[in-house]
Amino acid sequence: MARRVYLHIGAPKTGSTFVQNVLWANRDRLTGAGILLPGSAVAHDQAMADLRAAPWRDAEVYWTWDRLADKARKWSGDVIISNEGLGAATAEQAAHAVRSLGPAEIHVIVAGRDLWRTLPSFWQQSVRARAGWRFEEFLRAVEEGRCEAFWENHTATRMLRRWGDLVPAQRRHLVTVPAPGSPHEILWRRFAGIVGIADGLCELTAPSANPSLGAAEIEVLRRVNRKLGDRYPLRTPYRRVVHRHLVDAVLKRRANELRFGVGPDRVGWVMDLAEQQIKELQDYPCRVVGDLDELRPAKLTPTAGDDAVDDGHLLEVAIETIVDMLGHADSLSAGTEHPAEGALSRLRNRAAGGVRRRVRRAIRRDAP
Repeated sequence: MARRVYLHIGAPKTGSTFVQNVLWANRDRLTGAGILLPGSAVAHDQAMADLRAAPWRDAEVYWTWDRLADKARKWSGDVIISNEGLGAATAEQAAHAVRSLGPAEIHVIVAGRDLWRTLPSFWQQSVRARAGWRFEEFLRAVEEGRCEAFWENHTATRMLRRWGDLVPAQRRHLVTVPAPGSPHEILWRRFAGIVGIADGLCELTAPSANPSLGAAEIEVLRRVNRKLGDRYPLRTPYRRVVHRHLVDAVLKRRANELRFGVGPDRVGWVMDLAEQQIKELQDYPCRVVGDLDELRPAKLTPTAGDDAVDDGHLLEVAIETIVDMLGHADSLSAGTEHPAEGALSRLRNRAAGGVRRRVRRAIRRDAP
């Protein structure tokens, strides 16, 4: 039976990818220290989709939430389950998740980030998940109370109320994301301190690239999404085609110098929301690792709005994107020019290797 289970549930764009990469890169060391990461990163993602009964989940995958929970329960030490999509689970789904991991001591870890950075991050993630709305449309929806998904899926307050209320107050943990420019080790030390990972146990690598797209690049993707119609639906077809060949292979690799963000006309609005959020978290019984002041926007960096990219510049970026995609397609063709022959060759080599191993075993068996 697991002793403690730490559920790291998000929010997205709060350094979760960095934390997860450190965890998985040091999985063997953690296991040796009595801390299990069950399955794999893919398993956690599949289990999350199963728990949420997400419409885009693949029903044929191996890992369900209950299968992951069963593996966690069988461990005798501590367990970490981490996926930023878990925070979007409903209250009923969260309750099922916590029940399924009992009777272990369950801890909930939520990360919070200032709203100045969170608002454009949520919008961009929605576009990268096939949405087609403009940034200004999104902001108006938030202002007018028509975007509950933003508050439910990307803010610590709502996540803590759905998940944190299921465990005692001393097992609720809020990690605040340090201000821009802070050393990435700070976020790791905050997370590791909660779980009890000793200093120096894990080798830290620089945060992997999960960059935000620039203003022109995200606009190209937004317009592509609007033209797709029913083609390449979420989640697997869109990831396999659009993410692989457009976002990951081309758009992420561009300089992305001009950034979307909240304009100066909404500074007061964002600051008021931040103060409200801080007040709610001050009143919520949980352990704060970091400082709630970090949820107050510190660097109101000038950013671009919807009108920052004119059609001439967008056309130029779109043409450059097509050229880069042609190069990507060419490299794929060069690497898989004769896939059938390659597969046949691999089968032959495996078969020959099997014959050689059987012959060696027979020789050893018959030797005096």
